[in-house]
Amino acid sequence: MDTLAQRLYEEFVKIPLIDPHSHINPHAPVAKSLNDILGYHYYTELAHSAGLPKDKIETNQGFDQIEQLATHLGHLRNTVQYSWLVELASTFFGFEAEEVTPENARRLFDAAESTLAKSDWVETVFEKTRLEGIFLTNDFDDPLEGFDTKRYIPCLRTDELVFKLGEESVRNRFEASSGESASTIASLKKGIGALFERFTARGARACAISLPPDFAPMRPAESEASRALDKVIQGDASPEEARTLSNAVFFMLADYCEEFTLPFDLMIGVIRGVYADGVFQGQDLFDRRTSLHQYHRLFNEKKAVTFPISVLTSNQNQELVAFSWIFPNVTTNGHWWYSNIPAYIETDLRARIEAVPINKQIGYYSDAYKLEFVLPKFNMYRRCLSRVLANDYVLARGWSEERAIGLARQILRGNVETMFPGR
Repeated sequence: MDTLAQRLYEEFVKIPLIDPHSHINPHAPVAKSLNDILGYHYYTELAHSAGLPKDKIETNQGFDQIEQLATHLGHLRNTVQYSWLVELASTFFGFEAEEVTPENARRLFDAAESTLAKSDWVETVFEKTRLEGIFLTNDFDDPLEGFDTKRYIPCLRTDELVFKLGEESVRNRFEASSGESASTIASLKKGIGALFERFTARGARACAISLPPDFAPMRPAESEASRALDKVIQGDASPEEARTLSNAVFFMLADYCEEFTLPFDLMIGVIRGVYADGVFQGQDLFDRRTSLHQYHRLFNEKKAVTFPISVLTSNQNQELVAFSWIFPNVTTNGHWWYSNIPAYIETDLRARIEAVPINKQIGYYSDAYKLEFVLPKFNMYRRCLSRVLANDYVLARGWSEERAIGLARQILRGNVETMFPGR
């Protein structure tokens, strides 16, 4: 990294973070062992891809699992995910080697064990990361109790409501958590309203959903939705009737986002279970045939709702940029999953900064399952951001370094506060 980009990066890491999307469990936010670190799906799926049998990954526990993974980590040393691991191990566990090998894996395992056992470890991670708050991914029936909702910010995740009401267990959970029946469209809508009441009362600042590539939301007539719900409950719904119910519930959510002034995060394009023999969380891929055009009716109808959009592939970025360029209520949101490597981040970031109003960009989110990953993942993004701003704005446009830092602050932190305001 050249001197200018390095100077910018050193300023960017001083900016306190609010991470707008993660899978952190607020009751167990940090790793308990190195298994929680190397058990992150990036490492297990890459090790499996490099030749480590699935049973060696998923049946072993404790150091036995680490020892197995260490035999294949060398094949991953070129990947950015591996760099997260080395930076994490260096920052948090004092690990000084350049690589994790079968010979030094025990040393890293023991260092992690002793460090993670410290009673103040959660506070240490927040402090080292300069992390002030982190958004969660909460099931609709999460009681939202037993944690600080100003630090761990609730987010209503709604995939099951939209796509799994055909499962009796989901309907039972809905009825228990909302106090309303899922047997009619009217009671279903009332119950979803009760969920929004509870979530916003506990500090929720977003509603979110992950969507398959063939989903094209269109609001159905209430009579059609009622017939579809009946068929789904009876267990003999056609694919078209199941889609009708999904559409009805999806628009209920959009309506309540408008009523409760919540942004509706749309994470678009994932297909579940493509690789049936993959490791846990290493089975899902994408389909390039998806398009944001499928959502144009939603964006046109719900003008008062902000839609932070995440796309799964870099080749969708131009479309996301164009929709954010035209629609006031569509915003870019992070670099998700298969786009989350510097080669794609820098290209996508450059297009977003050049074309989308700066107040409509959420730069990055960690998507982390353990707090220790927030720092190395954000640092990767900040390095990309420093290179783009150094080359394209300070050098090419003559911006001052202070002006570039101000733009970075807005992308990294400021827009999270304005797009996801507390009630």
